[in-house]
Amino acid sequence: MSHEAGGRIFFSNIKRSLEVEDEIVLISVGVDIGSSTSHLVFSRLVMERLDNRYIVSERTVLHESDVLLTPYAENQTIDAERLGQFIESQYEAAGITPAKIDTGALILTGVAVRRSNARAIADLFAQEAGKFVSVSAGDALETTLAAFGSGAAALSIRTAQVVMNIDMGGGTTKFAVCSQGQVVDITALDVGARIVSFDSHGRVNRIEEAAKQLALEAQVNLALGEPLEEIDRLKLVQLMAQRVLQVAHHTQDTPLPDAVLGLLRLDPMGYGHHPTILTFSGGVSEYLYDRQTASFNDLGADLACEVKRLVLTQWPDIELREPMQGIRATVVGASQYTVQVSGSTIFVEPKETLPLRNIAVIAPELDLSAEVLEPDVIAQAIRKSLRRLDLHEGETVVALFYQWGGSAGYARLDAFCSGVQSGLGALIAKGRPVVLVGEADCAGLIGIHCQQERQFGVPVISVDGVTLTELNFVDIGEMLETSGAVPVVIKSLVFPASSGLGKSGFSAD
Repeated sequence: MSHEAGGRIFFSNIKRSLEVEDEIVLISVGVDIGSSTSHLVFSRLVMERLDNRYIVSERTVLHESDVLLTPYAENQTIDAERLGQFIESQYEAAGITPAKIDTGALILTGVAVRRSNARAIADLFAQEAGKFVSVSAGDALETTLAAFGSGAAALSIRTAQVVMNIDMGGGTTKFAVCSQGQVVDITALDVGARIVSFDSHGRVNRIEEAAKQLALEAQVNLALGEPLEEIDRLKLVQLMAQRVLQVAHHTQDTPLPDAVLGLLRLDPMGYGHHPTILTFSGGVSEYLYDRQTASFNDLGADLACEVKRLVLTQWPDIELREPMQGIRATVVGASQYTVQVSGSTIFVEPKETLPLRNIAVIAPELDLSAEVLEPDVIAQAIRKSLRRLDLHEGETVVALFYQWGGSAGYARLDAFCSGVQSGLGALIAKGRPVVLVGEADCAGLIGIHCQQERQFGVPVISVDGVTLTELNFVDIGEMLETSGAVPVVIKSLVFPASSGLGKSGFSAD
């Protein structure tokens, strides 16, 4: 997005005005680069004007790339040269040049998030850098993305039931419990198809730390350069599948054994509602649903078979369903754009803070209609949202969306701003601007209170008249002199073949 003469707003690539066009067509690309696999999706988005905003009215998948086993160099960093060749070949297969890309999303997961890898991968997309939403997804966010991308969140709306999605990849297995379109509980486990892998002769050529722990427990002889005997392979896979089912079955009343806790990458789940529907996504799911038969020299096929057997025999009251997306569950098809103009009772100090681009949105569950607001409760909800999206360390700017209710008297404003100050403490400590977005007409009062009464000590942008949801990203443009408002471009991650996502705010195919 860019601003030109007259205050009109343009998309940077196609130079068409958001103020005079009724329909705008964008070409997007979604890129998912992970520890085990990498792939792309190219899409065509049609945006139509609706009142004072644009929405995506049509999305067409132009090309789904091959799935590449993420290449590694000898030092176990991602081989950027080989990855670049793959990406270039997929652009050619799609018949699209990088210059034609208007928008997109780059998702890095697993080892791709590591600094040396992320820098090399970013260089591959330097030409599109200003157009992309870039997400470095830790375990929590990757689990959440898989839940939405697989369609599990949508399924919990359509069926009015609690749905668990288990995303089984090469390095980890992620668990997400979905209810009423929301992800209500998550965890992740160090079990995956490629924690042990083999060369073309069947000799072990990769052993992750989790595999060493499992092999020791299963009394399996696992050594680099040596074959894995069939009996040992079976014992190892059986233990891995058992650990998956133990985590899936876990409740607060049934503590997990230490051996399982040692493999968890997030806190154990403690949800109160038990799932009645189970879906699987990720690379291993392709075997579980009989969509893949080829071998990739890992434990994927065997692990899928054993997990499915345990589900059918040990979890007879669960309904096993096929998801909308399997291996491509976390491949983001595009950044879906909508454009809104804020209300005029806003607060921006200092004004030079704007514009800001690609700000991740959190939408904590806050009841701001109560007569007395509790700062500690507000802070705790904000920290929970930050942690769920792997934003808790304060490394990036975050937009906090809230829904104000009740009066805007001093005591209520002070309690809210105090809770925000504490909840966003990690960001404030690192000097990040505080970005607050609400629907009700009180942004100016809140911004003033944050800056003058609570003395946040960092730039504060408080905007109202805008509606956001979690997993949105926003651009906030410079203030429009004619109205005192700011243009807000909202970008939502769009998952291929997802539908019926209801209040989660994702577009339907």
